[in-house]
Amino acid sequence: MSAWSAVRGIVARDLTRTTRQTGRLVGGVARPFLWLLLLGSGYSAIARVEGGLPYQAYVFPGIVIMAALFGGMLTAVSTVYDREFGMLRLMLASPAGVAAVLTGRTLAATLVGIFQGGIVLAFAPLVLSLDAERWLLAVGGLAAVAAMSATLGLLVASRLRSVENFAGVINVLLFPLLFLSGALYPTTGMPAPLRALAHANPVTYGVDLLHHAVGQPAEFAAAADLAAVLGTIVIAFAVAALLFDPEQRFSGMKRSRPPAV
Repeated sequence: MSAWSAVRGIVARDLTRTTRQTGRLVGGVARPFLWLLLLGSGYSAIARVEGGLPYQAYVFPGIVIMAALFGGMLTAVSTVYDREFGMLRLMLASPAGVAAVLTGRTLAATLVGIFQGGIVLAFAPLVLSLDAERWLLAVGGLAAVAAMSATLGLLVASRLRSVENFAGVINVLLFPLLFLSGALYPTTGMPAPLRALAHANPVTYGVDLLHHAVGQPAEFAAAADLAAVLGTIVIAFAVAALLFDPEQRFSGMKRSRPPAV
């Protein structure tokens, strides 16, 4: 089996599994709209964003990132399912290799993140005014963040062996990543310790990148945002490839050897 055939097969399998879970897809799309309507409507009466930008317009890029983040990272649950039922070991031991398997998983999760984030982004004209160039930049930024979310999800799933553990760990990680990213409020007003954590958070740069894309004021340079997002993708994928080693050579656990006869 060629590596490309394995990648295509895994992408098709994961997307088929995801599309059958309509409840998860509907929930993934509905969640950002609920946040935008409830949080945005409430905060717009009290929040003041620098430059006079309406709060709902400010928070919209962060809501798009939220949809992509949840979509990309939660898709990694299929990896935990496969490990729990023994399918993952067979996939990792295939001639295609670990990299091909993880590439297929990453592409599938990226497409799910783009799909969920793209549905939210399609409603941008309700709060933003975007020309054709801004639309292209926003879609490109969304794709980069969805890929980052997919690799982070794989990294979280790399050593987990039960769906219950994955659900607990992912929820503990997702909300701090979101709240410390500038998605819902600017990081410039945070206390110094929280702002330091926000600067170490890769999602911060994804949110900032989308602010650049839609023409809003941003905290960092666009090149720095893109470098941080792409660097996170490369590092997370490389670490996940090590941790997914089928023989667990990188787990830090020494195998016991039988005594010499």
